[in-house]
Amino acid sequence: MVSYSGSMRIELPEIGPDDRTPLVEALLDLVRQLADRVSELEEAIQKLRDEIAVLQGQKPRPKISPSILTTPPENREAADSKPRKRGKPSRPKTAELTIHHETPLHLADLPEGSRLRCYEAYVVQDLIIQNDNTKYLRARYDLPEGGSVLAPFPAGVLPVEGGHFGANLVAYILDQYHQAHVTEPVLLEQLWEYGIDISSGQLHRLLTEDKELFHQEKDELLAAGLAESSYIGTDDTGARHQGKNGYCTAIGNELFAYFESTHSKSRVNFLQVLQGVQRDYAINDMAVDYWKQQKLASALIGQLSEGPQEFVGEAAWQARLAALAITNERHVRIATEGALLGGLIARGVSKELAVLSDGAPQFVVFVHAACWVHAERPLAKLVPHHEDHRVAIENIRSQIWELYKDLKAYQEKPDETQRPLLESRFDALVETRTGYPSINGPLKEMRDHKADLLRVLERPEVPLHNNAEESDIREFVKRRKISGGTRSDAGRRCRDTFASLKKTCRKLGIRFWDYLQDRVRGFNHIPRLGDLICQKAQEATAKKADAVSA
Repeated sequence: MVSYSGSMRIELPEIGPDDRTPLVEALLDLVRQLADRVSELEEAIQKLRDEIAVLQGQKPRPKISPSILTTPPENREAADSKPRKRGKPSRPKTAELTIHHETPLHLADLPEGSRLRCYEAYVVQDLIIQNDNTKYLRARYDLPEGGSVLAPFPAGVLPVEGGHFGANLVAYILDQYHQAHVTEPVLLEQLWEYGIDISSGQLHRLLTEDKELFHQEKDELLAAGLAESSYIGTDDTGARHQGKNGYCTAIGNELFAYFESTHSKSRVNFLQVLQGVQRDYAINDMAVDYWKQQKLASALIGQLSEGPQEFVGEAAWQARLAALAITNERHVRIATEGALLGGLIARGVSKELAVLSDGAPQFVVFVHAACWVHAERPLAKLVPHHEDHRVAIENIRSQIWELYKDLKAYQEKPDETQRPLLESRFDALVETRTGYPSINGPLKEMRDHKADLLRVLERPEVPLHNNAEESDIREFVKRRKISGGTRSDAGRRCRDTFASLKKTCRKLGIRFWDYLQDRVRGFNHIPRLGDLICQKAQEATAKKADAVSA
């Protein structure tokens, strides 16, 4: 008996080998494809129903985990026998704390003859939250030659942009909004509860205005990251702005994180994000090679290669295209992509920069590397129609993750003798044909992206997955769920800037609160984050060189 199940159930009589003619096999294959399609549509419909329920204020369908009582006994025993994860090695919990006050405590009534043996330390952590208003009586002196002079404020009392709100309060507001995700209305009520006399307009201005110093430091992150990194990871997500759909692109690695929100998610947009504030267009070997790869007409390549070769700003580039009468949408797009790539190379970005992504076509530039988790994900989402289908899915998935484990071992300790063996195993895996289109499709996709998935064999420093960038961009997913979207250009820019600075601080081992205090007060005791990125990269390079020489 052959059966295909989902919400619809199809049971076919057992078909013997003699009856399996090409026509019967084709019809069975068609049934499998239709069953797969029905399952996909059912899943999509259920997701839409859940979204509609949420929009209507209702609860979506609950996710009910399978009961552990149905787990086979041997599996339960195996799960119970797994060693539990332990925390960091034990140490005094308060060993690294800064002690602000030290107060000795004594007994009031002691028996006569008692003597002090020692003090036993007991550390209590606390937090002081209260308004602290200071009236500064600034002396004004009349000068003998005329005019007057006013005594300045002490260093660090006011934020660098001035105003009547102290630097500590401004840093707290920025920290609550950008790190704790407290919305403006809730933050306003909180400040009122603390006794701060502030209006909603004043709060909004503190969050969005006079932040050029922060924006400039954010721009430095990208330039330093691209200059010092051998690879970058990237991802994007939806980010609504002024009631319209938009996107936020995340770029980064273990040294930095950079976010930029735009209205598009095209390859032109991605290359513009990589360029940062300044748009540079250049016609060089990188641009010409890209045009040839994209099969741009030779006559157009010849036109573009004559005359000026560098253009600063989008207006100058568009004027060049207009002068050459290049107006076809495809030609304009490909020409612009190539010129932007050339501009990055002219700026000093390496041609060998690896770009790790989930495989979205807009990110396939420079030396592209693909994420194994995303490659395997279509198989993980499959709903088996019967036992044979389930076994086939599990067999292919287990082979994928066995190969992944060995690639990870190669990454940690590269061995050139293992490369051909790993490539052969990959080829054998993706050439497998199971008789189920739902399984064969993802394998074909993996075969088509072989070079990207096996990038680790030539570039062991590139991760096998894009989880780090997905984790970074979750910042915007949370913000989107809380606030929906941004309403002003200044608000969107500040959201991108402070998210970039906060994530980069964490990666560099700097507390975001300390960073805000330092920058708002204008002390600049903490080095520029871009300089720290360069320093960390150079230290890592030196450490790697020492390990190789040893």
